[in-house]
Amino acid sequence: MKPDWDDLGEKFENSKKVLIGDVDCTEEINKQLCEDQDVKGYPTIKYYTPGIREGTVYEGERDKESLIKFAKSLGPPCSGQNPKRCSKEEKVKLDEYMALPEEELQAKVAEASEQIKTAQEEHDALLKSLQSQFEASDKNIKALKETLEPEIKLMKGAMLKPEPKKEAAPKEEV
Repeated sequence: MKPDWDDLGEKFENSKKVLIGDVDCTEEINKQLCEDQDVKGYPTIKYYTPGIREGTVYEGERDKESLIKFAKSLGPPCSGQNPKRCSKEEKVKLDEYMALPEEELQAKVAEASEQIKTAQEEHDALLKSLQSQFEASDKNIKALKETLEPEIKLMKGAMLKPEPKKEAAPKEEV
């Protein structure tokens, strides 16, 4: 993926609306940034909206063509600064949110973010549990095969009965 990512960066290096970069979270100098941005694995792809510190995790395909298509779709989002970028439905919701006091809006953002975080933690715990169950089951299957496959081989071998010996025809005396 790294070569495709580097190509993407070159393709958009002169863009006024898209900046492509990368951070090595194993380097000590970047660890705090990676922690602040909730980066837990490599590669994590995030995109950012101007004025909003938290990034959004990119969940799309990671081939070069998909990344280019996604980057081309980026631009100023629907916002109070860019209402022309809003669909009719987004504009109605945006107006409702803009009418709220900032503290209430921040509380709503925190609540929705917490719901996502909780759901993600539950999902991760489920994955860990399923992985553990799978590993235990896999271990049992391997042990069973190790024990029973030699027995099965012998039983199948027992089904191959020796061919009855043919009696030699008596020789005629001349």
